[in-house]
Amino acid sequence: MAEENISKAESIKELVRFVAESLVDKPEEVSVTLKEEETSVTVQLSVAQDDMGKVIGKQGRIAKAIRTVVKAASVKEDKKYIVEIL
Repeated sequence: MAEENISKAESIKELVRFVAESLVDKPEEVSVTLKEEETSVTVQLSVAQDDMGKVIGKQGRIAKAIRTVVKAASVKEDKKYIVEIL
């Protein structure tokens, strides 16, 4: 089961990376890291300073959409997934 959780966390990490790289002007500067804890997994997304607005969007709508997609992708998990935009 631990292998299944690792692959699920990695697939969600790649999902966030794909979405972020599709939005920004400098996809080579997109960085996604996972911070796993007992009951939650934090997905930390970092982009170039110039691209921050593209990932957050007007009134945070794109950031909210990314969080919604991650929540939907992790619905069968016992862990809570949190997306942080650094």
